Amino acid sequence: MEFSWDLVINAIVTGIVLGGFYAAVAIGVTIAFGMLDIVNIAHPAFMIAGAYLAFLGWEDFGFDPFVSMAVFAPCGYLFGRAFYRAYHYFFERRGDESLQGLAFFFGILFIVEIGVVLVFGVDYRSISEPYLESSVSVGFVSVPWRMLVPFLVGLGMLGSVHLYLSRTFTGRTILAVSQDVEAVRLIGANPIRAKEIAFGIAVATAIIAGVLLIIIQPVEPSITREYIGRAFAICVLGGIASIPGTLVASLILGVAEALTTTFYGPSWSPAVSFGLLLLTLIFRPVGIFGR
Repeated sequence: MEFSWDLVINAIVTGIVLGGFYAAVAIGVTIAFGMLDIVNIAHPAFMIAGAYLAFLGWEDFGFDPFVSMAVFAPCGYLFGRAFYRAYHYFFERRGDESLQGLAFFFGILFIVEIGVVLVFGVDYRSISEPYLESSVSVGFVSVPWRMLVPFLVGLGMLGSVHLYLSRTFTGRTILAVSQDVEAVRLIGANPIRAKEIAFGIAVATAIIAGVLLIIIQPVEPSITREYIGRAFAICVLGGIASIPGTLVASLILGVAEALTTTFYGPSWSPAVSFGLLLLTLIFRPVGIFGR
C-alpha cells in the first residue's frame, strides 16, 4: 500500500481507540495472573458469557449495552467470588493449582463454549443501537461510536480498578497478597477473602469486556479465544501486576496492530501481539512498569 500520512494518522487513532478495548480485555488477566498468580485460561469463557448475556438482554428485553453492563457485571462479580472459593477448596489449599488448576480452567473454557453452541448455535450474533451507527469526525479522522464507546468504558474501568486498589484497605490488601501473603496475615487481613474479592472483580471486568466486544463486532462462541493471547501479552508487556502498565501496553499493542493491518493486511496483526511478547521476554522480562 502507498504510504500516506493520512493513513498513518488514522491508523494511530484507530490503534489508540482499539487499545482502550484491549485494556478492558486485559485488566481481568492482570488481576488474576499478575496479582493472584492464577493462570486463568477460562477468561475468554467469561467474556463470551458477557457477550451473549448482552445479546439476550438486547433481543429479549431491549436492554441497552450500558444496562447490560450494570445488570450482569455485579452477577459476574458474585459468580467470580464463588468460583474462586471452589478453585481454592479443590486446588489451592492442596497445592495443586499449577497443572491441575490449568486443566480445570481449560475444562471450564470448553464447557462454556460448548454450552453456548448448544443454546445459540454457531451463527454470529450482534446488537445494534442508533447511536452506535454514527461516527465522530475531526478533519480527515473518523472514529465510529462502536469503537469509541469500548475505548471510553475501558479507560473508565481501568481507572476505577486502579483507584479501588490504591485507595481502599481491601484494594491495598489485594496488592499486598501478590507480594507477601504472610505480611497480609500479620496486619489482620484475610488473604483468601482478598483473593476472592479480586477474582470477583476480574470476572466482572471480563463480563464487561464481553459486552464491549459484541458492541464492536458480531460474535460466535469461539471468537474470544483470539483475545487470550493478546491479554497475556499485554499483562507481560505492561509489567504483570501493573494497572498503568496494562493501559500503556494495550495502547502500544493497539497502535502496532492498527499500523500492521493498514499497511500489511489483517492476517498479520495477530502475530504482532506474540512478537511483542517474545521481544519483551527477551529484552525486558519484567515488562515496562515491572520492578
